[in-house]
Amino acid sequence: MIRRPIPSALAMGLAGLIALAASACSTAPAVDLTPPPPRPYDAKTQLEYGNPPPRAPRY
Repeated sequence: MIRRPIPSALAMGLAGLIALAASACSTAPAVDLTPPPPRPYDAKTQLEYGNPPPRAPRY
């Protein structure tokens, strides 16, 4: 049986499909780096710590 090489257009099409599939699987959504909104001050916090209350500790 004689083996024929794959036509170049078919080979390029297969390579493009594989590259497209790999790039679609590797993309991840962007990470949201914005800090959470500050908590509102309630009456008890304002009575205990004054107005404004001290800053929260940074970990």
